[in-house]
Amino acid sequence: MAMRPYILREANWKNVRKTDFHLAILPWGATEAHNYHLPYGTDNMETESIAEASAKKAWEKGAKVIVLPIIPFGVNAQQLDIKLTINMNPSTQAKILADVVESLENHQIRKLVILNGHGGNDFRQMIRERQRKTHIFLCTVAWYAITKNMELFDEPGDHAGEMETSLMMHLNKDLLLPLKKAGNGSAKQFRIAGFKEGWAWAPRQWTKVTRDTGVGNPKAATEEKGKRYFETVVNEISNFLIELATLNPDDLYE
Repeated sequence: MAMRPYILREANWKNVRKTDFHLAILPWGATEAHNYHLPYGTDNMETESIAEASAKKAWEKGAKVIVLPIIPFGVNAQQLDIKLTINMNPSTQAKILADVVESLENHQIRKLVILNGHGGNDFRQMIRERQRKTHIFLCTVAWYAITKNMELFDEPGDHAGEMETSLMMHLNKDLLLPLKKAGNGSAKQFRIAGFKEGWAWAPRQWTKVTRDTGVGNPKAATEEKGKRYFETVVNEISNFLIELATLNPDDLYE
């Protein structure tokens, strides 16, 4: 396979040193159980694939982007009673982000996009704190929050449901167990109305919410649905990268 100049783990010093990169992309996932049928690395595989495909499209349109190696651990403090879940506390994430930003400051990178692939991660407050200490423009994109073409799915699901299962069928179907071996993803809800309606929030204790670690029924998932959704997400993110790459961070407002 030929070296892809927009993927840092594949790039070499000969090419990197002569390229004026407009922005860097930091994929950030998680390592956790995804129902019975999806691998622990689902969030990482999805997020890395989306980052690379989006960067490719942006690069081909002239945007000099570079995808950094993925951070494979996310906030999973409420899933540690599930075997081999790996938790990274937000305070640790903040320190890692600070080190990455400090590293990039030495290399004329003016923009950093954190591509988030895990619902338990939330980089907004970290960015608020770090932004005032750096000249690099910081932002975060949650690819799973892109709702365009979500009507492809009968019941998208919250975790390892129809959407994620379809996406993984498209990306890494050899790693999936047959759907007949998947749990139905049924999940309990909070009893309190404010939590249900979304204006109050508390973390969910995962093993009290779901029996199979999934939230959302994956049974209607198909590879074709996953392919179409992947293309939608990649198109949206690549367009975002192109726009961001061409804009001056001091001139973002109309």
